[in-house]
This record gives sequence, structure tokens and C-alpha cells, in this order.
Amino acid sequence: MSETAELHQDADGGRGTLRLTGNLTLLRVRKLSEDFKAIEGDGFTVDLSKVEKMDTVGAWLIHKLQRDRGARIVGTSDQQQLLIDQVAKADQPMQVRAEREQPMMRIVGEVGEATKIAMSTMLGLIGFFGALCLSVWHLIRHPRRFRFNAVVQRFEVVGVRALAIIGLMSFLVGVVIAQQGAVQLRQFGAEVYTINLIGRLTFRELGILMTAIMVAGRSGSAFAAQIGSMKLAEEVDAMRTIGVSPMEALVLPRVLATVLLMPLLGFYASIVALIGGGLLCWISLDIPPITYVQRIREVVPMTDLWSGLVKAPVFGMIIAMAGCYQGLQVRGNAEEVGARTTAAVVQGIFLVIVLDAFFAVFYTEIGWT
Repeated sequence: MSETAELHQDADGGRGTLRLTGNLTLLRVRKLSEDFKAIEGDGFTVDLSKVEKMDTVGAWLIHKLQRDRGARIVGTSDQQQLLIDQVAKADQPMQVRAEREQPMMRIVGEVGEATKIAMSTMLGLIGFFGALCLSVWHLIRHPRRFRFNAVVQRFEVVGVRALAIIGLMSFLVGVVIAQQGAVQLRQFGAEVYTINLIGRLTFRELGILMTAIMVAGRSGSAFAAQIGSMKLAEEVDAMRTIGVSPMEALVLPRVLATVLLMPLLGFYASIVALIGGGLLCWISLDIPPITYVQRIREVVPMTDLWSGLVKAPVFGMIIAMAGCYQGLQVRGNAEEVGARTTAAVVQGIFLVIVLDAFFAVFYTEIGWT
């Protein structure tokens, strides 16, 4: 049967030797720590040759004698010495202060991380577009699986409910273009060319572009938040379990509704912007509405209208895809929903502006100027 640890003190050249016997374990140490505190002096020798067993508690007591009292430990076995060394190694103070990274290395690292995330997101969107194309092909082969009611509901959310805010924004944009154009052209006595500026800029660029930005902030964020919340509630996984494709039930109706409504919203925004610009021209430049409309018909070619209407479905598809893709990437907690919603809006607006620049160069090459 194991024995309780005992302490024996012998005289040894004025310093003394502490001889321990028995087991230095948690269950056998008892009041050995208090006995050590009662010993006077430092630099004594501790003999462990009679110790049968030792655990981490006993090794910690011996290490404290070494560390605080300068004791010399003798008579340890290989296993006991290894345990004492491990306890002493764990007693080293932790480095709380992190090493300062060089600013240039930190900047390069952040740029590299951002580039990596951007490339992975782009690859993910390409793969998502491929999955969307497969879903369209499956619906063409099985038309009964098409969810008409879901598409109509998205028509209301994306289109009808957005008319007011898009109309107000476009009206104010038209007023601003007319006012700023009139101020600058007045210096050259060419206020009449304000109509040219309003007509061409509205139909060709700002009508569609501002509508796309508004839809990205309004509908793209809603898509990401809705699908992300469903992902957190495991509704998307439940749909897969019962054999319903999330691409067909959640993604395709939103993408289809946005693609079909973007040309209509863009044309509506352009008309409202023309009305806003014409109102300011009537009030500020004394240009009658009849003259304004006739001048618009003369200076705005049909290619400007077609250039905006061609871009609109592409912008709508990009915005809807970014929102749905980010929503399906939600993992973990509710905080991720907010982060993915923000990412959907940022990516949608960024891709819209990039594609708008591409279309501008493309239209110039084919002669739509």
C-alpha cells in the first residue's frame, strides 16, 4: 500500500538536507506544502531517492523549492526528473505582447488576402452561373417545375415597390444634370445644348446605371438577407432533403424577375429624368415643353435607347446573382448575414460599374456613339 509523503530534515554542513519518503501525489501530499514554508533558510538539499511515486502536484512543489528557495534536488529517477523539467518549462511566463509586424509587410499581406478573396469570389460566381444555367435547362425540359407564383411575387418586390424611390431619384438626377449643364453652357451662350446633355446622358448612361445601383442596394441586399436567414434556419438544407432544388425554388425566380424588370425600370427612370430636366429647362431657361420634346427627338438617336436597354438585363442578372450567391454562403451565426448582405451590395455595384465601362468601349467599337 502506498505511503503518505513524509519530510525528514537532517543537518548537512549548516544548510540541512530534506529527505522525502512515500508518494508525492495529490492524494498523499497533505500538509507538505505548509511544512516546506516552515523550514528556515535557503539553498538546502532535497533528497528524493526514497520517493516511490510523483505526479504533477508533487513535481510542482519540488519545482517551487528550486525556484523560490534555491534548493538542490538529488536522488531523482529519470521519470521524476522529466516530470519536474516539464513543470518548470510550463512555468515560464507567457509572451503577452505580440511582435510588431513591419507596416510594409502588413500592407502587402492585406493586399494579397484581398486579392485571394476577390479571385475566389469571382470563381464562385462563375460556378454559380453554371449551376443557374443547369437549372434553366432542367426547367426547359420539365416546364411543370417552373414556379410562376414565385416569379410574380418577385415582380412586385423588385419592380412595383421600387417605382417610387427610383422615380424620385431619377427626377432629382435629371434636375441636377439640367442645372449643372445650364450653368456651364451659359458661359458660352449655348444653354440650348442642355437638352442634348440631358437626353443623351439619361438614355445612354445614367438612367440604367442609377437604376442598377438602386436595385443592387434595395433588392440585392434583400436577396442576400432572405436566403442567408433561411440558410441559418436550415431551411435550405431541408429543401434539399425533401428533393426541392434551392436553385429552382429560391435563386431562379429572383434572377428571372430582376432580369426582366431591369429594362422596364431603366426606361422608366430615363423618362422620369427627362421630365425632371425638362421642368428645370422650362423654369430656368424658358424652354417650352413642346420645344424640349422636339429637341429630344432630334438629338437623341435610337442607338442610345437600345444601348441602355441591352445593358439592363445583364446588370439585373449580375445584381441578382451576387445577392443570391452571398446569401447561400452564410455560415455560422447571424453576424454572417450582415457581412454577406454588405458584400452582396458592394459586389453588385462594383460589377455593374465594371460592366458599364466594358459596354461603353464595346459600343464605341461597333459605332454606337
